[in-house]
Amino acid sequence: MATAKNAFYAQSGGVTAVINASACGVIETARQHPDKIANVYAGRNGIIGALTEDLIDTNQESADNIAALRHTPSGAFGSCRYKLKGLEQSKAEYERLMDIFKAHNIGYFFYNGGGDSADTCHKVSQLSEKMGFPIQAIHVPKTVDNDLPITDVCPGFGSVAKYIATSVREASFDVCSMAKTSTKIFVIEVMGRHAGWIAAAGGLSADGQNDIPIVILFPEVEFNQEKFIAAVKAKVEKYDYCSIVVSEGAHWPDGKFLAEQGTRDAFGHAQLGGAAPVVANMLKEALGYKYHWAVADYLQRAARHIASKTDVEQAYALGKAAVEMAIAGDNAVMPTIVRKSDQPYVWEIGSAKLEDVANVEKMMPKEFITDDGFGITDACRKYLSPLIEGEDYPPYEGGLPKYVTLENEPVEKVLKTDFSL
Repeated sequence: MATAKNAFYAQSGGVTAVINASACGVIETARQHPDKIANVYAGRNGIIGALTEDLIDTNQESADNIAALRHTPSGAFGSCRYKLKGLEQSKAEYERLMDIFKAHNIGYFFYNGGGDSADTCHKVSQLSEKMGFPIQAIHVPKTVDNDLPITDVCPGFGSVAKYIATSVREASFDVCSMAKTSTKIFVIEVMGRHAGWIAAAGGLSADGQNDIPIVILFPEVEFNQEKFIAAVKAKVEKYDYCSIVVSEGAHWPDGKFLAEQGTRDAFGHAQLGGAAPVVANMLKEALGYKYHWAVADYLQRAARHIASKTDVEQAYALGKAAVEMAIAGDNAVMPTIVRKSDQPYVWEIGSAKLEDVANVEKMMPKEFITDDGFGITDACRKYLSPLIEGEDYPPYEGGLPKYVTLENEPVEKVLKTDFSL
């Protein structure tokens, strides 16, 4: 009988309200198969933990603490924005990963992240095959941007969508009550560099019972200032006020972001932040309307207190499925959500090859955006609505949500050699 191998799990990129639910799914399921997986080692601060041999022994955590991850936001083991490039460009880093995996008898690699993580996971599987050291690499999907292909939805998105839809509705009620003599414009800036899924969620705040005037600025639609000002003016003339949801990725026809700061992040992406005040000032200058603006920023992805039950359940299920796929012998794949029905919302677990996932972004379909470019269609509403359904409140203590902080005990180093990042 083959000796059980260890597993490596890491969180990558921006964290979410439910990424720890996926971690919970991975660890709890691995503990149910001690004949296959001896230990789950987590990377402290993501893949950096593997490169620096800074591993966390999750076996030292109690079952209660691991279970509490399901309702705890953020990344319990630390995440990072550190992109491994091509196998030749980052040859030393990939070889270092293999050295670490060999030293710690790691046969399973679970990488919990977005598109860049899927690419890294795919390369690890390719290299392990090339080097003759078998590693079963499974990508666990995560991204609030909802831009991974093939899967119906990405864990993290449903909870952000619920937070934004709720916030826009509540803020709109506030502005409506003040509009006659004070504020007429409320602008909220949401995440979404290239894909406007989160911005679209703001459109859910208006429905048959809530006639809220909303204008949405999507990354998929080139910004037309004249058309935008006219649309807002028409809303204010009809309702006395207007709420605007602007994606951080909204851009001019020449491709320049409204929010571009002229700086770059660790992945080489333009550093964004500031579309809301740009839009608000634009309306002030053109129409004279008093405004308030807000940037949802970390609040939208950290809001576990208002997480979507659907999102939590899917995040856990995908972590669980990743382990089950690995012990069944699968490699270079990502578990996915397959939608079987809209109403009622019925889904099941599927699978996608990493070569079909890596470096592919899923944008908003044209049929999800209204003809004027400023709203969502019924088809979009039909897609989004089930994803924000259900409440999964964390336990509360002293009036505040009670979250867990893990012990994160280190695994003893074997190689004991430094590695410069």
